[in-house]
Amino acid sequence: MNTFIAGQLENQGYYSCFKPNPINREWAIEDMRIISLLSKADRILGRLDMFSNYVPNIDMFIRMHVVKEATKSSNIEGTQTDIEEALQSHEDVPLDKRDDWSEVQNYIDAMNFAINELSALPLSSRLIRMVHEHLMRGVRGEHKQPGEFRRSQNWIGGRTPSDAVFVPPVHLDIPELMGDIESFIHSPVCDLPDLIKIAIIHYQFETIHPFNDGNGRTGRLLITLYLVSKGILQRPILYLSDFLEKHRRSYYDKIMAVRTENKIGDWVAFFLEGVIETAHNGTRTLSDILDLQREYSDLIRPLGARAVNARKLINAMYSNPYIDGLGAAKILEVTPPTAYALLRDMSKSGIIKEVMNSGRERKYVLDKYLKIFKG
Repeated sequence: MNTFIAGQLENQGYYSCFKPNPINREWAIEDMRIISLLSKADRILGRLDMFSNYVPNIDMFIRMHVVKEATKSSNIEGTQTDIEEALQSHEDVPLDKRDDWSEVQNYIDAMNFAINELSALPLSSRLIRMVHEHLMRGVRGEHKQPGEFRRSQNWIGGRTPSDAVFVPPVHLDIPELMGDIESFIHSPVCDLPDLIKIAIIHYQFETIHPFNDGNGRTGRLLITLYLVSKGILQRPILYLSDFLEKHRRSYYDKIMAVRTENKIGDWVAFFLEGVIETAHNGTRTLSDILDLQREYSDLIRPLGARAVNARKLINAMYSNPYIDGLGAAKILEVTPPTAYALLRDMSKSGIIKEVMNSGRERKYVLDKYLKIFKG
């Protein structure tokens, strides 16, 4: 990595753009710091993946992981939606936050779509474009060629390319550069550990900036897709956006330092630190969920014959911890008065909590469960 040259500036008349060098090349890892971090990241990530096999019905909880990732990734781009708002229906979100809410919902949709498509399509430019189309559908940026690589110059910061913080390569170079990423994914010149590969891929994708809008969200979504596509994760349970949002300044600075000073090793080390912290937190989250499930089992036992319906309702709320009487009635296939009676008793037992709601329907939340993902 010490010999890596990120690219070069190319004069375009009144501004210069940065053309990255190919990443599908020979790589040598000689930095013991990276080797040590890689060993730790592999170990902790393996523990998280193994732990996920012991969590009953883990797919019930994955949606909450995706919602948190969608919220944090969108927050990096400046949206103000939090996880509680992201879980609400469109009608319950304040008017001034509905655009942000829609962007988060699109991220959730794009992630779910991509995970499903991986069973039929390889991780490729085609799939990335399809994901981008889902991401940008019906939101700000929907008129900026969703699902298509840009056909004009874009830039980051500043009013024009001449005073921008960073100017990606010209659009004519995008097909070749994205083809290089594909080759690096599927037929690399040399074998690199996958965690290092996806760190390099993420950097290169953000540097190419192939779309007119939504590059950051697409690039972060690409991290999880890569790990799942390579079988490193059996399920999509590792999301780095929480770490990247907490260390946003360092995230941007490390990527920029690769472009300006060729410091790819510092970026890879930062990325591996993110994997370690995120995987550790993910294991703790799953452990907390198992503990909470046992607590819920104890709390519903005094409900007697209605414990079966209470458990069914809790299981449904693992995907979205908010519910009202009509929703509960539909899940349980009972009348609304019967559903409300159960919700009130579950609230008295400390299982759920009534929340303030601007609508006519009284709402409840599985608050202890929601706090696990808010932390």
